[in-house]
Order: sequence, then C-alpha cells, then structure tokens
Amino acid sequence: MLDTLDAPAPTRAGLGQNAATALRARKVYGSGDTEIIALDDVDVSFATGKMTAIMGPSGSGKSTLMQCMAGLDQLSAGEVFIGDVHLSSLNERQLTRLRRDRIGFVFQAFNLIPTLSAIENITLPLDLAGVRPDQSWIDHVVTAVGLGDRLRHRPSELSGGQQQRVAVARALASRPDIIFADEPTGNLDSRTGSEILAFMARAVVDLDQTIVMVTHDPVAASHADRVVFLADGRIVSHLDDPTPDSILDRMRGLGN
Repeated sequence: MLDTLDAPAPTRAGLGQNAATALRARKVYGSGDTEIIALDDVDVSFATGKMTAIMGPSGSGKSTLMQCMAGLDQLSAGEVFIGDVHLSSLNERQLTRLRRDRIGFVFQAFNLIPTLSAIENITLPLDLAGVRPDQSWIDHVVTAVGLGDRLRHRPSELSGGQQQRVAVARALASRPDIIFADEPTGNLDSRTGSEILAFMARAVVDLDQTIVMVTHDPVAASHADRVVFLADGRIVSHLDDPTPDSILDRMRGLGN
C-alpha cells in the first residue's frame, strides 16, 4: 500500500498523460440560505489505463464529480478535460459526440432496452451513431464478459449479473477513452458483484481500459488501482494499491 495523500495536484501540463482531469472544479446548487457546495475547488486526474474508485461519506460529492467529469452536468466554475479536450469549449452537439465516441457509462440500474437482445443492447450506441461495429473487437469483448451463449437472450431472460455484463460490454463496445461506473454492483449479490468487479479490473489490464467507479463498498473499491476520497466536496485523501482494511481505516478517519 502506498499512501499518496501528498500527491501533487494535476496541472494543464499533464493533461495528455491522463484520461480525465478536473482543475479547481466547483459545483454549487441553489443560492443564499439554500446554497449547497457540492464540489469545492477539486483538483483530480484519472490516469490512463488504470481503475480508480471514488469514495466518501454520503453527500460528499462523489456522484456530482463523476457526472461533471463525464459531461453529464456542468460545473459552476473550474475546468474538466477528457484527455486534452476542454469540455467547456464544446457546444452541445460536440459534447454529445464526445460522450458517444470517447466515454462509456455503466450504471447501477443496468439501463438495458428490454425489447432488444443482449447483442443488440451491446451494439446499440454504435447503431444509433451510424457506426459499423468492429466485429473482431465485439467478439473479443463478448468473449471477455463470458456471454457467448446468451447473446440472443433479452434482459428478462438474463440474471442480474448477466445483465450487468451486457452493460459493461456495451460500455466497452466503442473502445471509449474512459468508462464512468456509478455503483455498478449496487443491485447485485456479493458473489456476482465480485465477478463483475474482477472483470472490470481485467478490462483495465487486458483491454487497456480506463475506469472510474463511484462506490460506497470497500470491497468493491479494493479492486481499483487507486482510491480517491471526498468529504464536503473536497478531495481529502488518496490511497494506492488499496485493500478492504486500508480503505475502512481511511473511511473511519473521514467520519463515515
């Protein structure tokens, strides 16, 4: 375990080395007496080819940070980059294209289309974009997630774990620069959740994928290469090579 509490803040000079970067990211909801500061001048970067977990007490800003970095929400101030692309410099059409082409998403609720088969769900984003799937890559992803014999089944005919495998394969199908996962195992039993997390960790190594995962579960976070801890909208700690015990120790220090 390496504690990187004192890791240097990211800068513009290092943008090309990271899949995503936030510089002095600030997000405020409401105003006056109802003002809530969800992100308070956050500086953070997510290294290419690594899996990072975001953790913190309830209301610490975890999901807000992920949504702003994924281009699903806008900052009140500060900057977010995917690679070296400044999200605030994009119009809505360009931002939509960037999310489609360079970002993958995995959600707790799977978000599969019930009338489509597994393979149709996997290739749906490419179909909507009018892009012909790279069949060799799709075959590789399908093999990696272990769904070769379930591709013609609809979501209702799949287990929860199999549905989440479809969701992960869909996120990988377009070879995105980065995948954002919001509590991806929250609806799964512990065994199935562990299988999904193990696959996501393999995707980082075998498929050279970059994954950022929001989670409240120390066991889930221990599959990551690095954990970033938030409290009150600020990055308060980092942990490399985490274990469930080291994560729990750090979380206790945050009052969670």
